[in-house]
Amino acid sequence: MRINRETLLKIADDTIAQRTRRDRGLLSAYLTGALLGDHYLLGGTADIDLAFIHLDAPAAAREIVHLTDEVHLDIAHYDQKEFRRARALRLHPWLGPTIFYCKVLYDPQHFMDFTQASVRGQFDRADYVLGRARTQAEHARQIWQSFTVDTSQQGTSEKPEPDRLSAYLRAVDHAANAIASLSGPPLTERRMLVEFPARAEALGRPGLYPAFLGMLGAPNVDFAALRAWLPDWQSAYEGVPAQSAPARLHAHRRLYYLRAFEALLDSAQPHTALWPMLRTWTHAASTLAESAPGRIAWVAACQRLGLAGQDFTERVRALDSFLDMVEESLEKWGNEYGAEYQS
Repeated sequence: MRINRETLLKIADDTIAQRTRRDRGLLSAYLTGALLGDHYLLGGTADIDLAFIHLDAPAAAREIVHLTDEVHLDIAHYDQKEFRRARALRLHPWLGPTIFYCKVLYDPQHFMDFTQASVRGQFDRADYVLGRARTQAEHARQIWQSFTVDTSQQGTSEKPEPDRLSAYLRAVDHAANAIASLSGPPLTERRMLVEFPARAEALGRPGLYPAFLGMLGAPNVDFAALRAWLPDWQSAYEGVPAQSAPARLHAHRRLYYLRAFEALLDSAQPHTALWPMLRTWTHAASTLAESAPGRIAWVAACQRLGLAGQDFTERVRALDSFLDMVEESLEKWGNEYGAEYQS
């Protein structure tokens, strides 16, 4: 199949037509994600991000549908109740921007037309922009605070723990997207490190990018090390139990990640592959036995990155410093645009 925008959009339309014929409870559907922009392919792979809004609570929140090895559908399912307070969604750090930028594809009762119009009204007003960014920063700070309590009470393990590292990476994600949200929509996983430098530069804070890389331990590894980890990452991913795999680690998404990693590693900035690789590997490791090869390799990778033992304690301190810079950036932005920042 030739992968181009027209083909992918037709698949989206055909999918919605098929679903609406057999599901009378489907109220509205819209397109979101990378297909709305110019850079919808990475490593020759793409996903088609759709959202279905239902009259009643859906059976599942997310659905992955295989199309080809290079393309899959990623469908989010929502209960219409989540959209009732449409104006309040202007402040939602993820759903607000998604609705603002989405392309409505099915809406016979004009439910999404009304919702999108409500969200778009004053969406770019400074206090709403700052509110969305502040929510991201607050989430990150709450996670950091949980680490300070955890470290003081339990000590530091020499082996990384998938759940703890996943929480740490989630905090980093929120912190980075607090910055990104001041000049555009939140950044997604595969392109996070590709696009973050421009968002930091837009605020006059280019130093946030090397600080971001430092929190991941990127200075400890080179291109060769990252490339050598690909078979181990793949082993971990393929070892995730199919019956309990989260949607983000669905078997049909393996090449979607792997080809992206390869493309990023072959770019001028190979370290941009580290973020999506580390996040997905950590999620996969949390589903594996400690003796699984993919998890053993993950432990070694984390130790090399400085994400275990006393080194991890230093990373948590670095997160605190990064959050200080984020909060200072938000406060400065709020002062410049007449929006009050509350820490």
